[in-house]
Amino acid sequence: MIYHYIATDKEGKLQEADYEAANLEEALRFLAGRELRPVSVKPLAVNRGVLGGFFGNITLADKVFLTKYLSLMMRVGTDLLADFDKPAMKNFLLEVRENLTKGRPFYEAFAKHPKVFSEVFVNLLKAAEASGTLQTTFEKLSLSLTKEAELKSKIRAALIYPIIILSASLALFVFLVTFALPKLANVFLSGGLNPPGFSKFVFGIGLFVGDHVLGFLIVVFGGLGFLLYFFLRNRIGKRIGDRLMRRLPFIKILYREIAVQRFAATLSALIGAGLPIINSVKITAAVVNAPEFKDALLRIADEGLAKGLTIGESFRRETVFPKVVVNLIAISEKAGHLSEVLDTLSDFYASNVDNNVKTLISFLEPALLLFMGMVVGGIALSIIIPIYQLTSQF
Repeated sequence: MIYHYIATDKEGKLQEADYEAANLEEALRFLAGRELRPVSVKPLAVNRGVLGGFFGNITLADKVFLTKYLSLMMRVGTDLLADFDKPAMKNFLLEVRENLTKGRPFYEAFAKHPKVFSEVFVNLLKAAEASGTLQTTFEKLSLSLTKEAELKSKIRAALIYPIIILSASLALFVFLVTFALPKLANVFLSGGLNPPGFSKFVFGIGLFVGDHVLGFLIVVFGGLGFLLYFFLRNRIGKRIGDRLMRRLPFIKILYREIAVQRFAATLSALIGAGLPIINSVKITAAVVNAPEFKDALLRIADEGLAKGLTIGESFRRETVFPKVVVNLIAISEKAGHLSEVLDTLSDFYASNVDNNVKTLISFLEPALLLFMGMVVGGIALSIIIPIYQLTSQF
């Protein structure tokens, strides 16, 4: 049991810290032995319910900070302090400390939360603990997670403007069709005009929506909510969305480069940590998040490396990897710099992904603006033509 105490020393100064004790009496004896007068002594056990409820709130930024924090604690040789404001972080560090006091491996606390800490993360800690390089590994993990966070941040930043344009287009369309168009359609059709077929069609949509405004809004926003949930949260929807996106010409290239970047970064980290090459390739296959790359990596491990082929020979049998990547792997294997070359490839493809996302966005922005203009222009044209007919009668 971990107790958090606040006590005063001989000079009357307050001291606050945590202490591991079997019970409250032992904690009080500890304070008495250090000539401290207790002000408050409270149990600070790991709250499993809170941990389970809040653990999903640990973000990528939290993991970057956590790895930096743990690396610093190991460098200065200080005990782990669970003085975080965020309940999830605080409870996790308490769990780590509790595991260590019971003589359990350091990585075990991370392995209990696979939704937060990936298989790669856990295996790197396991290898580092065995080799006594935990501090260095945490520094490398912090750097790797920082690069991942930067790449995601760049992609999100690039997508903001297209999303704003698309949202504005949808909002404008809903406003025109729901409120403006029905009133204009009533004015023209009740005036005895005989507008052209295109205008009649647009006015018909306006009148229908005007008669069923509530149902239209429910269908539009309910449908959007369902699609967002289905493609972003539902497992089946994610797979379907993934397959659809992978078949689009430019997106397919982007997905491929992201997969190569993740493969290179993961395999580089695992080999650098000293894991056996076959295990490293299999773990990489599990986290690469691209079916064709996953299958290829499993074949490389089971049908190539396991049967005595070199890394270069095993990779040359698979066509999914770019030739330049395969050639560099084969050359670096002979030179003994495989981990470093893979790390360089990871940086190169991360930069390539960033540039390709910017290119895609530069194409999407005018396309969305053109689409918005066509929608608004079509509605405006359907109104202008009857007005022109009306004015030409006088």
